[in-house]
Amino acid sequence: MLYLNIMANLCIIPARGGSKRIPNKNIKNFLGKPIIAYSIETALKSGLFDEVMVSTDSAEIADVSREFGAIVPFNRSGKNSDDYATTSDVILEVIESYKAKLSREFEYVCCIYPTAPFISVENLTKAYDLMCLEKRSTVFPTVRYAYPIQRSLKWSDKLGNIEFVWPEYAQTRSQDLDERYHDAGQFYWINVDKFKSQPTLISENTSSILMKEIEVQDIDNISDWKIAELKYEALRSS
Repeated sequence: MLYLNIMANLCIIPARGGSKRIPNKNIKNFLGKPIIAYSIETALKSGLFDEVMVSTDSAEIADVSREFGAIVPFNRSGKNSDDYATTSDVILEVIESYKAKLSREFEYVCCIYPTAPFISVENLTKAYDLMCLEKRSTVFPTVRYAYPIQRSLKWSDKLGNIEFVWPEYAQTRSQDLDERYHDAGQFYWINVDKFKSQPTLISENTSSILMKEIEVQDIDNISDWKIAELKYEALRSS
């Protein structure tokens, strides 16, 4: 743990109510406690943050969050509580609200998703150190695609025919294709000044830490949830 920059850091956990695919997703029980508790407890345990806050429009989520040690200094606006609000929108609103309502500013923020039970102090710290060392705008975890996306397929018409998305790779051996990666969907470290001037999570000055596939699980439906629990138990037992 390098702690290259001893500055004010804020952890933002965006957890709105009204999840449709998994009711009460952000506070649903995950192997013994609300899933948001994993994000809160890891953030607190890391010692990286001056404050760990939850941005929510739900009184129930706010109560659960406080129970596990987070603060909820103000409610999320209705504008940023619908299905169309982006993560960047929520982060920017929190940054601006802290300045306007509490006269507080931060050099770095880390947005941690509430459904990220695999998050670890080690990875949070590794990403933070990388951001400070290389003076990055944003740093977040990624994971390698399990199968080469250059060989992906699509349904070509209503007759049910299937074809390559990129036919030029149809005869290329898998081992000869470049590896590709995707967002692990856990957290984003952000330089506040750079983010305010360009409010995007991926810019020309973004970097990443690499995670293992066993440490990552997108949770969009009940099947995903069950897979996440199996992965988590497998990691815990090992």
